[in-house]
Amino acid sequence: MVGLSVFLSRGQKNKSDYYLGGNDLSAWSVALSTMATQCSTNSLLGAPAFVAFSVGGGLVWLQYEMALPLAMIGLMLLMLPLFRALQVISVYSYLEKRFNLATRLSLSILFQFLRAFSTGVTVYGVSLVLMVCLDIPFWWAAVGLGVVTIIYDMFGGMKAVVYSDVIQMVILLLAIFIAIFYALDLIGGVSSLLDVTPKERLNAINFSDHGWGDGKDFAFWPMLFGGFFLYMSYYGTDQSQVQRELSTKSIDDTNQSLFLNGLLRFPLVLSYCALGICLAGFAVKFPDFLGSLPTTESGSPNYNLAVPMFVLQNFPSGLVGLVMVGLFAAAMSSLDSVINSLSAVSLRDVVQRLWIKDMTNKQEVIWSRGLTLFWGVLCVTFAFYVEDIADSIIVSVNKIGSLTNGSILGVFLLGLMVKKANSQGAIVGLIGGVAVNAILWIYFPNISWLWWNLTGFLFTFIVGILVSYTGTPKVFTETLTWEPGVIEKLGCKINWGHRSLWLVAYFILITIVCYGLSYI
Repeated sequence: MVGLSVFLSRGQKNKSDYYLGGNDLSAWSVALSTMATQCSTNSLLGAPAFVAFSVGGGLVWLQYEMALPLAMIGLMLLMLPLFRALQVISVYSYLEKRFNLATRLSLSILFQFLRAFSTGVTVYGVSLVLMVCLDIPFWWAAVGLGVVTIIYDMFGGMKAVVYSDVIQMVILLLAIFIAIFYALDLIGGVSSLLDVTPKERLNAINFSDHGWGDGKDFAFWPMLFGGFFLYMSYYGTDQSQVQRELSTKSIDDTNQSLFLNGLLRFPLVLSYCALGICLAGFAVKFPDFLGSLPTTESGSPNYNLAVPMFVLQNFPSGLVGLVMVGLFAAAMSSLDSVINSLSAVSLRDVVQRLWIKDMTNKQEVIWSRGLTLFWGVLCVTFAFYVEDIADSIIVSVNKIGSLTNGSILGVFLLGLMVKKANSQGAIVGLIGGVAVNAILWIYFPNISWLWWNLTGFLFTFIVGILVSYTGTPKVFTETLTWEPGVIEKLGCKINWGHRSLWLVAYFILITIVCYGLSYI
């Protein structure tokens, strides 16, 4: 990774080369890089543990993926072509063009705070796992992970992020499939696995619950609707994702990367959920396995360590190392994207916007690398203090995204879809949407946190419209709002409306597959 980044750094002449890869990345590489970032260590460990052992768990996790193809349609038709046509580096610069500087800085600073926080937790989590499994000090795992990632990210920029993610995706898939193969071999094959696995673990559809006050977080409806708005926000407004989508050669390539991600992500998630089913069957056939897991502070088995402990106990030397490298790869593919995007928004939204407005190309590259180093060190350093803040942070961090995602999406769609929307409506809507979700978190814990993505969006969007119509709309000349035919005007040669029908069909296919799994 380090050697690759040094090689790629030779062609960097300015911030566009560093942050957008010179707009020379293919749709396939961007799509695979995006998938690798999505498949973090938390996914690789947490999802199989949820499928295998969590109360109310099982293959219902797959319901989350049904919303993804539909979200990709919204992104391809409403959002990314406009951002790509504006040739922005920071997606939040759109908000200044559409509203004002205060709106841009509000969303940019919110992103920087939340991403730095959650990345520190990710580094903490994977370092803790590696500390236990490999019997090495915590600091060795955290610093080792951070140093390598920071070095190749600092020199190679976005190209190093994307190309390394593609390599790491291959390693991840190898690790997952080898683990499934060994588990099936030990259990006695697929038929034996289905015989011993509890039937409720194979249930992939839950229509009976609604998650609105019944305490069921993972029912079908909150995972479908909440997942739709979560994915729209994550892929369309989160700098760590949008930045690589803007690194392609054309608007059509940007949409193509989203289209490919909409098709390829479900098989990836299905693979590590299948690993979870294998672990569930293995634990039934070999009951001593759960007793061998390290315990939590409450004395119960730490199911999040089930995958690496299964590997350590049953794999031969060499393959154990491959899977451990896979865990590092999962963490690195998430960390590299975040620190590169944090560097981008810091440079564009803060340094160049408020401080040094005129930089030479050489200064831009130097600042870019310096900010990447700064954010990388900060995220790794933060990992050493996560445990001191609260034990519940590891549990709560997954909810923090849903606390704000819907409201952030609401601000962007307010600007894109409502011509009379103004900055006052955007800010008031954002604050109100986050406040409503915070109230739901504190006072209505039985409401599924997945619904927060929808409630935050609706409150922000509706309040934003009402407040905007009491003020003066901003007059603008650029293509900053969506209207029929705007994609064609921006230069798209592919009919993405027709192409979207494939994703609708794929959504139906995923639903049928999940429904069928429930009757195995």
